Amino acid sequence: MREPDPDTLMFFDAHPEALSLYLVFEDLLFASFPVVNKRVQKTQITFSNRHVFACVSFARVRRKAQLPKGYLVVTLGLPAPLDSERIAVKTEPYPGRWTHHIVVSKPEELDEALRSWICEAYAFADAK
Repeated sequence: MREPDPDTLMFFDAHPEALSLYLVFEDLLFASFPVVNKRVQKTQITFSNRHVFACVSFARVRRKAQLPKGYLVVTLGLPAPLDSERIAVKTEPYPGRWTHHIVVSKPEELDEALRSWICEAYAFADAK
């Protein structure tokens, strides 16, 4: 696992319990794809190739009482809606682009299903 850069550490300042989970997620992305650009912003960390394919945030996609401690929200852009109970929120901001928000709170939730969705999002962003 790589050491977090100063911007990433600052992003997790208010949510230190989620940092180790995030680092597993980040390692997964950098190990899986040939081109991954990372941009740490105030409210999210954005990953892109030619275009954005994934984001990590602490967006309130469920009621606070329904969110686990130490969670991340992984947001993916896909060409079609996913049908899974793991999807907290999905919207179609414009035709042919679906935004999916997925709450992740344990490393084992970074499983093959999520990885396949990330691969699809990566390919979708790269083909735009």
